[in-house]
Amino acid sequence: MVINSRWTVPIPRCSLQQWIFGSATEPLADTKSFIDPENPDNNYITLSDYRLLSKRVALGLQKAGLKNGERVLIFSGNNIFFPSIFLGVLMAGGIFTGANPTMVTRELAYQLRDSGASYMFVAEAALNTGLEAAKEAGLPRDRVFIIGGSTPLAPELAASSNPGPGSQGGVEGARHWTELLAGNRSQAEKWSWQEPADPENTLCCLNYSSGTTGVPKGVMITHYSYVANSVGVVYINQLDPDFEEKQKRARMVCFLPLYHAYGQTYFVATMPYLRTPVYIMAGFDFVKLLTYIQKFRITTLACVPPIVIAFAKHPAAKKFDLSSVESIGSGAAPLGLEVAREVEKMLPNADYIRQGWGMTEVTCTAMAWDPNSTEGSSAGVGEMNPNCKAKLMSLDGKTEITKADERGELWVSGPTLMRGYWNKPDQTADTIVVDGDGTRWLKTGDISYVEKHEPGGIFHIVDRSKELIKVKGNQVAPAELEALLLENPDVNDAAVVGVTINGEELPRAYIVRNPTSKASEQDVAKWMEGKVTHYKRLKGGVVFVAEIPKNPSGKILRKILRERAAKEVGDSAPKASKLS
Repeated sequence: MVINSRWTVPIPRCSLQQWIFGSATEPLADTKSFIDPENPDNNYITLSDYRLLSKRVALGLQKAGLKNGERVLIFSGNNIFFPSIFLGVLMAGGIFTGANPTMVTRELAYQLRDSGASYMFVAEAALNTGLEAAKEAGLPRDRVFIIGGSTPLAPELAASSNPGPGSQGGVEGARHWTELLAGNRSQAEKWSWQEPADPENTLCCLNYSSGTTGVPKGVMITHYSYVANSVGVVYINQLDPDFEEKQKRARMVCFLPLYHAYGQTYFVATMPYLRTPVYIMAGFDFVKLLTYIQKFRITTLACVPPIVIAFAKHPAAKKFDLSSVESIGSGAAPLGLEVAREVEKMLPNADYIRQGWGMTEVTCTAMAWDPNSTEGSSAGVGEMNPNCKAKLMSLDGKTEITKADERGELWVSGPTLMRGYWNKPDQTADTIVVDGDGTRWLKTGDISYVEKHEPGGIFHIVDRSKELIKVKGNQVAPAELEALLLENPDVNDAAVVGVTINGEELPRAYIVRNPTSKASEQDVAKWMEGKVTHYKRLKGGVVFVAEIPKNPSGKILRKILRERAAKEVGDSAPKASKLS
């Protein structure tokens, strides 16, 4: 049974940059769009300069030889220039692809080769890795641009017609990115980008999937899909009867990585469209985040579960004034309800913490909460975004589920759906199913249920189908056990994986213990026994660790833990190490 969104809204057929700015040349406000929180008075980019710098990057790339449809890779952490480089690629007719700045040479070289990138921007701190990967992938050094070094303050850079080629830190054939701006300021002011004739099929991004279930894949996102995603997010926000008043004081801080779809769609596109000022953190530091919230009176936080958990568990969180925070959204991975409730108590002026749901394969966001909802704290991820629809299927993909609260694999469809995986037709065919009526459905791999099979029904995500632990025929969701463990005051963080011992798969927990706790691993396992049925008990053991391995979007890297568990106590482990 198909569950449609309650809302159908028009989607402009235009480029992403056209949607954000409305025009290539019409005057824009000088309101601040991106601000360096370490130097807010002197280092910021206004909305007008955001567009101008993007156009200058575009002209520089075209002069350097970039052709329509060529890919440009950005290998960098966050900075206030990242959005202008991103949009500059699009304005030049290119396709953006972003890489995690912690990648090693082999990983970066793979993405350069897989995407076929013609140019690369690389952070100065990661330059050695970038140059080695470029060499391995056959990318000439004169097509590598360095971010960082002696870049001028943003207002100076925007005002300068010639930043000075060669004076900004070029290295061994690579050039500083500001050389792209040389001598083109007056030209850029009058220049207009070429709008795509077919935005539904013109790619703007190859955002790579996390690769937790295989080799990383380039997700093909068109201008139309990117705009559709942002239009849906904006529409949901504007349902709030107090939206206009809240916008007057809205401020956000960006700590999510901009190379990733979650941070990118919100802070490169949606917030500038809404004219919301964004303080961009160069690197994540929780105490600095608390400092910025207090100092700049941040109103809205876009989070991932580890950050919400830090609010609940980190002792510093109670030492700062968080009264400006009015709303917190969490996505990218499941968040336990009790943790959310604990953080809600700390925020006197905030609404309930709301989880959303999305995937890189649907641009970003596909489910969210109506701000007019009267439901209190909930572990649900909301309802279908405008123009989107979903259905639940049996795990074999043959039977539609029609009963409320019955679990199945979530399939979704809508204008935000990817075109497919870059140069991987077999993986695309395994992931996208086309109905007889031509509807393209994405098999998400998420196990879900819905409270009511009707428009407006609230969905709940149980876990990834590939991560379920099978205990004597019973399905155990790691996310459920992790949420329970986080209710234990002795536990600061947790991850649960399955491990096969004597031919039987069992749940095994890796725990970051509260530094003030004296609890043993056995104490934690015993505590869980009273919380769950017998087959969900941690019979695979409990292990204390310094940290839980996660990717930058907050997803637990279970493969690493499964491999560790197998070596420690699995059937392939030395006999002496196995559980008795």
